[in-house]
Amino acid sequence: MSHTLGIRQAQKQKTRQALLDAALRLLEEQSLSSLGLREVTRAVGVAPTAFYRHFRSTADLGVALVEEALGSLHPMIRTTVSAVDDHDERITRAVELIARHVDAYPAHVRFIARERHGGVQPVREVIREQLTRFTEEVRTELAKDRESAGWSDDDLLMLAGLYVDQMLSTASLFLETLDAPEEERRRVERLATRQLRLIGIGRSHWRDGTT
Repeated sequence: MSHTLGIRQAQKQKTRQALLDAALRLLEEQSLSSLGLREVTRAVGVAPTAFYRHFRSTADLGVALVEEALGSLHPMIRTTVSAVDDHDERITRAVELIARHVDAYPAHVRFIARERHGGVQPVREVIREQLTRFTEEVRTELAKDRESAGWSDDDLLMLAGLYVDQMLSTASLFLETLDAPEEERRRVERLATRQLRLIGIGRSHWRDGTT
């Protein structure tokens, strides 16, 4: 009996993942608000009623896609921004992480970029929650820097938000270079590095203007 249940559970998980993968492919050309569940089930080759065994709605599917796209990034982000003596090394690691993630998961990155301000409220909210969590995690790591001595939690959170926003912008720029010449990719790397350095320069002088 347990073996049979295990097979059924594995098949259910396989179907669920197939629905997610099909939706992600369809969303390359449209927004989530215009996606119909019948489109998704047709792409997978299952009956529309099968959709509801896995998701309550296309919005619920969208929430699952957000978790799939961003959930695994948290430990990588923490490692990337962990305290180092060389700020340029931190920036280099951040830019490399973003480039690798865009190369590996372009459809996920495109989905987040589009739906962050899209028309499906539950998806917008869960993206915002994930980004808030990223910001709080970056703040925790920045607080370990010697340079953060004397900074308030609110100011560190604001600084972390600047870094997270810039990383999102950099991901969008890398998306645009997927089929571009290598020199265009190098240009984006240089631009992202300079922009993150600029945030760092502002950080080093922030308290000068608040005393």
